[in-house]
Amino acid sequence: MAALEAGAVAGAQSEVVELDGMAPVSRGEAFADGWDDGVTAVSEALVGIADRGWSRRGGRSAGAAELAVHLVDVRQRERTDLVQLERFVRESVLLRTHPHTTAWRRVLEALGEAGGLCTARALNADGDRIVCTLDAGHYDPDDKPPFRDGKPGGWHKADASIWDDSGAACTPHTAI
Repeated sequence: MAALEAGAVAGAQSEVVELDGMAPVSRGEAFADGWDDGVTAVSEALVGIADRGWSRRGGRSAGAAELAVHLVDVRQRERTDLVQLERFVRESVLLRTHPHTTAWRRVLEALGEAGGLCTARALNADGDRIVCTLDAGHYDPDDKPPFRDGKPGGWHKADASIWDDSGAACTPHTAI
């Protein structure tokens, strides 16, 4: 339990350390110096809290090195969880999502794999911005879609919306 608590404090301490040098530039140099001094003070206080908590529960002194070990362990578990989540999304969510839909595109974006999709955007009838869900390079302005069966032809498609690049509220795929 003490190791878990020390690891939690180490995680908080690592978050605080990342704030060093992150003061808003617009606030001036004196503010930045005070900011960094505050980051150092809070970081040292967190190391002390973890050290005391570890020692009170019969552990040896935690110190910065011990906290670093716990932090590495916590981050490794987080990476393992992310790998498992990614596997689940690939093997379950993506396979059950209809291709060329907004939901499918969002899954690919979450996986970091939407780079091969068209980037054309438009406003739908409700005023919502929509993004094409077809592969990049699909667009052919001369290939007009048969609107009734929902096949986009060379035009852009997102769920039930079909459009070309000529509309005033459209961002062509070539513009992004």
